[in-house]
Amino acid sequence: MKRIIITEQGEPSVMRYEDAPIPEPGAGQARLKVEAIGVNYIDTYQRGGQYKVALPFTPGQEAAGVIDALGDGVSDFKVGDRAAFGFGVPDAYADYVIAPVEKLIPVPAGVESRIAAAALLQGMTAHYLTHDTFPLQTGQSALIHAAAGGTGQLIVQMAKMRGAFVIATVGSAAKAEIARKLGADAVINYTEQDFEAEVRRITAGAGVDVVYDSVGKDTFDKSLNCLRRRGLMVLFGQSSGAIQPLDPQILNAKGSLYLTRPSLAAYTATRDELLRRASDVFDGIARNTLHIAIDRELPLAHAADAHIALQSRGTAGKILLIP
Repeated sequence: MKRIIITEQGEPSVMRYEDAPIPEPGAGQARLKVEAIGVNYIDTYQRGGQYKVALPFTPGQEAAGVIDALGDGVSDFKVGDRAAFGFGVPDAYADYVIAPVEKLIPVPAGVESRIAAAALLQGMTAHYLTHDTFPLQTGQSALIHAAAGGTGQLIVQMAKMRGAFVIATVGSAAKAEIARKLGADAVINYTEQDFEAEVRRITAGAGVDVVYDSVGKDTFDKSLNCLRRRGLMVLFGQSSGAIQPLDPQILNAKGSLYLTRPSLAAYTATRDELLRRASDVFDGIARNTLHIAIDRELPLAHAADAHIALQSRGTAGKILLIP
């Protein structure tokens, strides 16, 4: 089979496309013949060195395909079943992946493998952010950064489903149109406008109930200023870089604000929770109430190009790698 291997962290060019033996599943495991692989920012953090990992390694934590072999003791799946994973299974950039069955999610008949691979990690992220980290209610307001990106588009849609007033930030006129079509009530092009001043204007000085921020360094400080008294800052990514250490007194001075740095792992900690979130995402896709945007599909051998495109912030939806 073919896989991507990284022997040293660094630029996208450190990823090598190489031959490897097809792995065999052990007890409680299944082997997935991969049909589509989701590319995510965590892959770039691990490749680039922002997140330390044991070397060498194969990147990727999201894929969908068909089970073609089972280890001992597996009863929940059979050979030929379609399945996917969105977190907690390493080595996804490969033709075949070995996965613990407790991390595998059945893919419904009405959902293509490429859509499943595009939806799971970002869909479950949007789900926990809008349903649990800050459970949005009708009449509440949310500022969503990078709203035309893969995760941002899903947060906008789920926030609107829950009745929130959504203010979206984007980086171009084309991306502004995407956010509007997804239901954003107000859209700010941060390349032309000061998003802090615009949020204050739109909310008549009150600020928003919650900020969902995956950008980090470039947006964090102004995002705090966009919050209402006792509002919540949800920092769930750092595409522009890590924020500087924060004096908690700043939260007090700005109105007794709350700050959280959540992760999908903590919100899919049990099998029941994982299946519930994934089921909600797949149900939305099947009912056509949740739109999954795929920006581009590239051959697995072109993984470096996928990382370059993702980090350029020029994408508007999911990037997939196809074995």
